[in-house]
Amino acid sequence: MATIIRTEQASDKRLHKDTLKPTPVESVDIRLDPKSTYQTMLGFGGAFTESSAYNLARINKTQRMQAIKDYFDPEEGLGYTIGRVSIHSCDFSLHSYTYIDEGDKDLKTFDISRDEQWVIPLIKDAESFAGPISLLGSPWSPPAFMKDNNSMIHGGKLLPEYYQTWADYFVRFVEEYRKRGLTIWGVTVQNEPAAVQRWDSCTYTGEDERDFVKNYLGPTMKQSSAKDVNILIWDHNRDVIVERAKAVLDDPEAAQYVWGTAFHWYVSEEFENVGKVHELFPDKGLLFTEGCQEGGVHWKSWKTGERYARNMIGDFNNFCQGYIDWNLFLDNTGGPNHVNNLCDAPIIVDVFPEKLVHQSSYYYIGHFSKYIRPDAVRIGNDNSHPVLQSTAFQNTDGTIALVVLNETDQAQEVRIALGEQTYQTTLAAHSIATLLLEDK
Repeated sequence: MATIIRTEQASDKRLHKDTLKPTPVESVDIRLDPKSTYQTMLGFGGAFTESSAYNLARINKTQRMQAIKDYFDPEEGLGYTIGRVSIHSCDFSLHSYTYIDEGDKDLKTFDISRDEQWVIPLIKDAESFAGPISLLGSPWSPPAFMKDNNSMIHGGKLLPEYYQTWADYFVRFVEEYRKRGLTIWGVTVQNEPAAVQRWDSCTYTGEDERDFVKNYLGPTMKQSSAKDVNILIWDHNRDVIVERAKAVLDDPEAAQYVWGTAFHWYVSEEFENVGKVHELFPDKGLLFTEGCQEGGVHWKSWKTGERYARNMIGDFNNFCQGYIDWNLFLDNTGGPNHVNNLCDAPIIVDVFPEKLVHQSSYYYIGHFSKYIRPDAVRIGNDNSHPVLQSTAFQNTDGTIALVVLNETDQAQEVRIALGEQTYQTTLAAHSIATLLLEDK
């Protein structure tokens, strides 16, 4: 007997559980092979942006805690265990800010009290459901005085004379968050280093990133209390991930400090590029660190959920080890955002009626995050079905989670084999299913 969980556009089924009995079949579409093993899962999560935290602060405590539970409770929520925070401000902050006074190259004024207003309390509340959450810190821009354009926005570059100061800033960030009892698992060198944005941004070439890691960030962290914190490079799109990973990881001196490569989903769905990075650097990790539906809130859109599932399947089948969504909670405009770069989120906080709206993406993410748990291992998933997409992981308790996506306009029959046991079911048009199986 297997458990099957379904979410369907044309019905009211949302993470709806049922049982599925073994059935003899003449042929198989998906054959699972637990003996073929690949990467280990870190977990799933979202970004604790200031905008997300501010939105929850605008509603009553009952709804606020329900919203947090909906993501972080392992049974009644999505079971999130990891998350991302910006190292001072990003575009989804209420405005640009840093942890120091402008011009303080000695970091004497370093102070994270701004984060203590909303962001850190949100993380603490999330941990009341999830337990300790592993956080990834990412900077959008160094302070203005450290950059050649003397501004936190519109790109610009980190001035070489501030490389050491900026590396020290990373260490102080880790130390201050740890003083609050939080777990910084890793940092990325720079959010989207190839993008010049009208919001907080800073550009690095591959060579810039290599040299900063090799000569400053890596050695500084290794010689500090942050020596156990992982460093991730790139933190941008898949389109040029191979060349950017090579720029750093081909250098052994730089590579020794790097856990792996972080990436986003904008621009392209060239999942094979993620796999190419694994082929070139099999001892390094791969982590998806940001994705969202752009252009404000997409009310009742089903394509948004399908985009998440399609990207997760494509990335996981190419050795990605975890998935961090962008903003956890946005308001009904898709903000606030201090430069009006509005986006969608899986949970929208409709502030004035104090109502939570769960988008299709919430349920689609749940088909992965609730059933593929930390330390699960991806297994062989031989899929010959002409249109259905799938990925499969085996959890530490032995259960196998197979996720199958149907993005087509027609119902699709699928036949699945695990050893001698076979199952047959039909996926409704525009639906997703997770099957929980036991390897006997």
